Formats: sequence, structure tokens, C-alpha cells
Amino acid sequence: MTDTEIIDLFFERSEQAIEELAKKHGSAVTAVARNILGNEQDAEECVNDTWLGVWNAVPPHRPSPLRTFVCKIARNLATMKYHANTAQKRNSRYDAALDELEAILSDGGSVEAAYEAKELAAAINGFMATLSYADRFLFTRRYWYGDPLPDIARMADSTANSVTVRLFRIRKKLKRYLEKEGFLV
Repeated sequence: MTDTEIIDLFFERSEQAIEELAKKHGSAVTAVARNILGNEQDAEECVNDTWLGVWNAVPPHRPSPLRTFVCKIARNLATMKYHANTAQKRNSRYDAALDELEAILSDGGSVEAAYEAKELAAAINGFMATLSYADRFLFTRRYWYGDPLPDIARMADSTANSVTVRLFRIRKKLKRYLEKEGFLV
């Protein structure tokens, strides 16, 4: 079933929409949740919450591409659950990926910080457009999907050490790019 047909089922409010969505994109959603949470039970709960989130968002939205939309919902839910679960402890798998970017990026709670975060997101998108497909793949798998380095290496037909070095170089490029754009001093 195509994404358009699945979205049409959501607009019809057919429960089959969730079944078809789970068949087509369930493995990606589960991987996102599992990579961030590191706990099978929490990941399963997050996946179920994702289906509810999509049910509530479509309609009125007609997301394109659907997979990205669904994975974004899963990622946001998993991140919220991750922060709730780790308020007093650390989850080394996902914290490691976040720590790699922490030296470059920071967050804040003010309106100005929210505006800056939006501008920063646009700058990062601009940076991503400058990368080769392979580097974009590595960066996205590590920092969006939260995949462990050995898994990324296997997907990229490389070694974990090679992926680590390439990610280090990409982060250095990102830092230079953000400095050039005026986000870092």
C-alpha cells in the first residue's frame, strides 16, 4: 500500500490505516524508539503512542514523506520519555550521541533561545545540504535516529573506527560552518 493510500485511510478514519502504517513503517519507528530509549518495553509503549499521535495529526495534515513524519513523532515521544526516565540517571547509548554534539550546540528556555534554535535548525539544514550523501547518511543515522556506531558501520559497509573518524570530521565541519554563519564565536 502506498503512503498516499495510507493517508487516505486516515482521512476516512479507518482503523486499517494504523495497521497499514505499522506494516510499512513499523520497523523504522521501532528502531528510532529503541535506539533512544534502550529499553524494549519503553520502545513498544512509544511505538503505540506514535500510532495515536499520527491518528490525531492526520487529518488535518497530509504529511509527505510519511515515513519522516511518523519517525519524527516517534523521535519526539521517545526523547520526552528518555528525559523523564533519565532525570536522575544516564543512558550511555543515547547520551553518548548527544554528548558528541553538546560541545557545538546548546539549548535554552527563553523565547530568544527558541528563536535561535529555529535559526540554528535552518543553518544545520543548510550544512547538511553541503555534505555528500554518505556523510549525510552517517550524520543522520547517528544524531537523528540515534543508531549505535557498530550498527551504522554495518549499514555503511565500514568499520566502527572509520565511522567514528568520519563523524568527528563532520562535527568539525559543522562547527566551522556554524562559526561562519555567526552561531558560534
